[in-house]
Amino acid sequence: MKHYDAIIIGFGKAGKTLANTLANLGKQVAMIEKSSEMYGGTCINIACIPTKALVYQSNERKYSEAPKEDFYQYAIEEKDDLTSLLRDKNFHMLADQDSVMVYTAEASFLDNHTVQLTAETETLELTAENFFINTGSVPVIPPIDGIKESNFVYSSTTLQQLETLPEKLVIIGGGYIGLEFASIYANFGSEVIILDHGTTFLPRDDRDIAEEVRKVLEAKNIKITLDSNATSIIDQDGGVTVKYEQGNNAKEIAASALLIATGRKPNTDALGLENTSIEVDDKGAIIVDDYLKTTAANIWALGDVKGGPQFTYISLDDFRIIRDQFVGEGNYTLKDRQNIPDSVFIDPVLSHVGLNEETAKKKGISYKAATMKAGEVPRSRIIKQTDGLLKALINPDTKEILGCTLFCAESSEMINIVRLAMEAKLPYTALRDHIFTHPSMSEALNDLFSKFD
Repeated sequence: MKHYDAIIIGFGKAGKTLANTLANLGKQVAMIEKSSEMYGGTCINIACIPTKALVYQSNERKYSEAPKEDFYQYAIEEKDDLTSLLRDKNFHMLADQDSVMVYTAEASFLDNHTVQLTAETETLELTAENFFINTGSVPVIPPIDGIKESNFVYSSTTLQQLETLPEKLVIIGGGYIGLEFASIYANFGSEVIILDHGTTFLPRDDRDIAEEVRKVLEAKNIKITLDSNATSIIDQDGGVTVKYEQGNNAKEIAASALLIATGRKPNTDALGLENTSIEVDDKGAIIVDDYLKTTAANIWALGDVKGGPQFTYISLDDFRIIRDQFVGEGNYTLKDRQNIPDSVFIDPVLSHVGLNEETAKKKGISYKAATMKAGEVPRSRIIKQTDGLLKALINPDTKEILGCTLFCAESSEMINIVRLAMEAKLPYTALRDHIFTHPSMSEALNDLFSKFD
């Protein structure tokens, strides 16, 4: 039985960065990853990087004269080459260090200080002073009749592996994952239908933003069907038939492929947590304190597995909280994390930080709001991406920015500027009067925040 200073379960962003930091401190570290196809974690293998590569390629299709089926196959090959390159780079980043051992096996706790590794041909037990769980999340598969038997049902992971472009794609789920894939595959040339059980499109967004997003998506031949609950899935004629209820009406739709995009849940089922003093909540997320420590004194949890926002940059910030406990003063905690930005890479990108009007009203916060069309920005005309709407909220008394939603080209870059101003507690006039390069999308912030004057 081999002993380590630290054992990290999961090769994701937080885990791999922490492993490198601890190794540089002279610690003996074991990195355990279940699959050789997941070195580097979810982001570079099945999430952020490959999906954004497909976003880019799907937008490029408009400039190609190749048949859409050939262009799609090329895009998948490009995506696979990219993830393979990054996966190999990430593996050697750790495996080539003398103080880090990478194990490709499934880890299950035997107690608070011991894990059992199970590979194809052998098992092994390891002990450590400290453990760090970074196993991420997995797709939620709803209990729909026939879903497990179908050959044409895909998750967000497996759809990316499909080398043949679906002529008709049905997506169950109208959240951010479903919308992103809808935009990607519509741009590739698929007919896309979204079945969303909710009665309100993008319920967490302000209605003016949601209506603008819906208008843009429907212009791409994406059909959005609300109040729809799938009841059964049947393979027929080289595809799949989905039966669903819309209100009180029974309906069905045929498709080449069906994407299940009903969210993700913490990946804790196989960890053997019942053998430890680690507690989980009713959703299976590991319960942590503000320092990311679990209810076991020597075990921390980082990233999606602890619940909360499922973003790679949140996982990286989790690493910073842990790092501060080992090489800093231990003062940085979850309480210090404010105004988390997010971007949904539909076309154009939908980005948000802070409050929107709906949230401000619910919290009874005084605000002023301003909006402008993306087409008002000169840069949008140059790059021929004029769709979208920009919106900001400010505190009328302090002049500080309360929140911002940017549905426009390049908003995933612009939102970071707004977040920085919010964290610095600058008045909105700082962005109104800032000198931006021209012509750029970010100079739209001059005009947006000028609307409060």
